Amino acid sequence: MIEFHLDGRSGVSPYLQIVQQVRHALRLGLLAEGDRLPTVKEVVASLAINPNTVLKAYRELEHEGLVAPRPGVGTFVTRTLTDASLAAHGPLRQELRRWLARARLAGLDDDSIEALFMTTFRTTAREDIA
Repeated sequence: MIEFHLDGRSGVSPYLQIVQQVRHALRLGLLAEGDRLPTVKEVVASLAINPNTVLKAYRELEHEGLVAPRPGVGTFVTRTLTDASLAAHGPLRQELRRWLARARLAGLDDDSIEALFMTTFRTTAREDIA
């Protein structure tokens, strides 16, 4: 089962962070069709957030056709976002782990690594569009 984490410094609303984490888990194959998401009560207890925040996230995921509630039972995944490229994730993940190790050896902390990655990612994405 997925475990949610919130980053108060991200500038992204808590409900959207939950939605993004579910989408990422679906895309990476960490959640599969039929898997149950944590109950609203479980999420509220672990993150100390308003139940309406979790309900809003789950409603958005439901609207996208990714999950469906089953009254009295929970919210379940109805489809995934994995594709044929999932097989390529293993080698790419290993390469990324090696890169992360080199970045840490170079003295970068987690925030610096994330900033470097996201800046490079966005710049590359813009170049690909142009």
